[in-house]
This record gives sequence, structure tokens and C-alpha cells, in this order.
Amino acid sequence: MRAEDVVQRWPDFDTSDVDRWIGVPLGGAQLKDDVHVNDVRRWVQGMQNPNPLHYDDAYAAESRHGRILAPQSFAVCTDDSHGAAPAIQGHIPGTHMIFGGDEWWFHGPRIAPGDRLRQDRMLFDYKVAETKFAGPTMFSRGDTTYINQHGVVVCKQRSTSIRYRAEAARDRGLFMEDREPEWSEEQLAEIEKQRFEYYQSIHDLGHGRRLFVQVGDALPRRVIGPHTLMSFTTEWRAFLMSVWGAFAADAGPTSLWQAGWLPEMDRDHEAARIDPAQGDGLYKGPSRGHVQEQYAQLVGLPRGYGYGASMGAWILDYLANWTGEWGEIQHSRMQYRSPALTGDVTFLSGEVVALDEAPSGRPRATVSVHMTNQRDEVMASGHAEVLLPTENEPAA
Repeated sequence: MRAEDVVQRWPDFDTSDVDRWIGVPLGGAQLKDDVHVNDVRRWVQGMQNPNPLHYDDAYAAESRHGRILAPQSFAVCTDDSHGAAPAIQGHIPGTHMIFGGDEWWFHGPRIAPGDRLRQDRMLFDYKVAETKFAGPTMFSRGDTTYINQHGVVVCKQRSTSIRYRAEAARDRGLFMEDREPEWSEEQLAEIEKQRFEYYQSIHDLGHGRRLFVQVGDALPRRVIGPHTLMSFTTEWRAFLMSVWGAFAADAGPTSLWQAGWLPEMDRDHEAARIDPAQGDGLYKGPSRGHVQEQYAQLVGLPRGYGYGASMGAWILDYLANWTGEWGEIQHSRMQYRSPALTGDVTFLSGEVVALDEAPSGRPRATVSVHMTNQRDEVMASGHAEVLLPTENEPAA
């Protein structure tokens, strides 16, 4: 949709400034230091992914890799904006954004402690549609390419950003009647039991190879939650972008901080030179609504809510833990429909819906993934292609 068409249909939602950023190589911030093993450990802790391959030295030493390796979900941890910055370009006043989905392509190299990652970024496209949530809403897609110190592409992320006028979302109040659920001790004990059973499935596969896969196979159910302000804060602090001084701006152009944020959700970069918390994003900035109810309601959500980047990581970890250390995710495309809210419980389920052979000759499974909450409302869904091991594949 062209900007002039948007203005004719929705005169108070002008996307003309977005058009000039499409196809422009973008700047931003780059991680200043090499990945440290404790960055990986902090990441899996924040994402509630206790796969010992990513934090336990002794276990990892016995793996095919011979050392601690980052999960494939870790790439987004090395970016300064959850991989979403290229999808948040152009000035639209009074807007906020939430994540609408991610598509990932993985090219083989894995991230390990000692690696140095950089990102190339570009706005891909956008469209505007009428939504129940906020009226005219822009769905923009941007690409972040992750490149290691050898100049080799590790993966590419195409992130969908949902940009909307916060005032319109408040007026419609689509989610405002949603009340935080209460859980009995018996219910919490059952949730804990299911969570432990999922963790046990990771250990059951261990260093083994998932060789006998058939269409119709169900992945073990993963349970996360109940979500709390503490769990959302722990997630946020797992992202390296939340560490003071970890990133430095490069020389490229970007309009990320002139995107039209509400004053209450913007960062004060000048003040942050004295008090880094002013540019932290969580204490002050566009992420404060995740853990501060008044700001969640300012952008049309009822209470603290989770991060789209974390939802994406939960899904990638879910797939990677199933395929095991001898397999890997090749491609994943997921749409996010609603966020995790405080008090909610998230459930992930998956099923093998197709089997074929990748161009490399390795067996490949297509897995359908669904993420729901305790009310069976779909939070995310999509498909992924996962490379499976062969019986005689050598160790890395």
C-alpha cells in the first residue's frame, strides 16, 4: 500500500515518512565485546531453558560440540533492539509497537563463547490494515542479518512490527477487561509437574540422535509460567542490550528513536549520559509497559506483558531441544497474535507434519507449532523446518 493511499483512507495515520526508509541500509548499535560464556548462561536462564548443553561445562564437554554452545535463539540477544529496529523506521506520531512475528533463516554456523557478532539491517516492506485493537495499524517487516567475526552469515531474522496509535487502542479497550487469573496450590503443583516433565524430556534425549521421526509425531508439551513481573524482568536482563555500555552506535542512519513514540515511552538519551537508567528501556522507555501496569494501560494492554523476542526464543528453543544437539533449525516462520500477560501460563505444542530431504541430503522435518494460554487462546503459531541427524554423522 502506498503512503498516499493510506492518507486518503486514514488521514490521521500518515506513513509517508516510512517510505523513504525502505531498502536503505540502516545503522544502529553493535555489540562491543565478544560473546562470553556467562552471556549464554544468563540467556538460557532468562528464557527458562535448562538444557545443560548451554550452561553445564561437564555435560557440554561430552556433547558432539565438546563445549558450551549458544542455542540458536541466542542470535537475537546480540542485537540492540530484539531484531526489530529495521521494522520501526519512519515517523508516525503517537504510536507504539508490539511484535507481530518473526521469520528466521539459519545458515549453519553456531554461536559460541568468543564469537563477535554484528548486524546488517534494512526495512523490507509494510502494509496498513484496520484492526479491532487499534483501528489503522501498520504491519512493517525489517531484516536483521547476523554476521560473525569471520564475515560469515549466521542467520537472518525478518521481524514484523505492529505499529499503532496508542490513543486508539486505549479508546477501544479490547483487552482491558482481562483480569489476572488466580491459581490454586493444586493447579500450581500440576503446572510444576508438567514443566518438570518437559525438562526431563531434554535429559532423556541427552547426547543421543533423534533418528526415528515419523509424520504425526507429537513434540513434548512445554509449559512456561505463570508469568510474573519478576519473570519478565529476568527475561529483559538476559538481553545484552539491557547491559549499560554493552553496545556502541555505528555510523549508519536510523530513525528508530524518531519513530513517533509517546513521550512517556521514549528514552532520554541525553540524561542517560549521566544516569544510564534513563536510556535503559525498562525503567524508562518503550519497554516499561512490560513491568509497569500504568504504562501497559497507556498503550492499550491491561497489565504487565511479555516480550515478542522472548516468545520467539521460546519457540526456537522448543524446536532445538526436540531435535537435540545433532539436529538444527533451518527455517522458522511464526506469527504472534497476543502477548503473555502476568498471571497467564503459556503452553507450546508441536507436531511433525511432513518429512523430506534437504538439498544437503540430510533428512528434514516440518513441524507445526502452536502457543496457547490457559484459556486455549492462540498466542502464536507457524511452521518450521528442522534438519534431523543421520546415523553416521561425525561430531563437530
